[in-house]
Amino acid sequence: MSSIFTKIVNGEIPCYKIAEDEHFLAFLDVNPNAKGHTLCIPKQEINKIFDMEEDLYLGLMQFSRKIAVALEKAIPCKRIGMAVIGLEVPHAHVHLIPLNEMDEMRFQNKVTLTKEEFESIVKAVQANL
Repeated sequence: MSSIFTKIVNGEIPCYKIAEDEHFLAFLDVNPNAKGHTLCIPKQEINKIFDMEEDLYLGLMQFSRKIAVALEKAIPCKRIGMAVIGLEVPHAHVHLIPLNEMDEMRFQNKVTLTKEEFESIVKAVQANL
């Protein structure tokens, strides 16, 4: 059965897409820890990040870095945190989270954003890519 991320890649579920290329997709987390919380995924469904072929893994890190640099320019924050947890969705993914305090990395306190706020974030990050 396809993961929710594979359904997003295939266009079966909408997302707030920031960027994509042949192998990777970046989109806003709809249940964010902080404003701008972004997920970077390989388009190929692979359960665990360390099961990825080395070239694909390194490509995901390069893609994530590019998104993080643009995200930090678009969202006021002290830095961009990165987490690879992988328990919530069985599809390798990187969390990029704009941080102003450590609690934003704990996956406990979530923020609520409107559709317009999500769309505004997408445009701001895309402007910095």
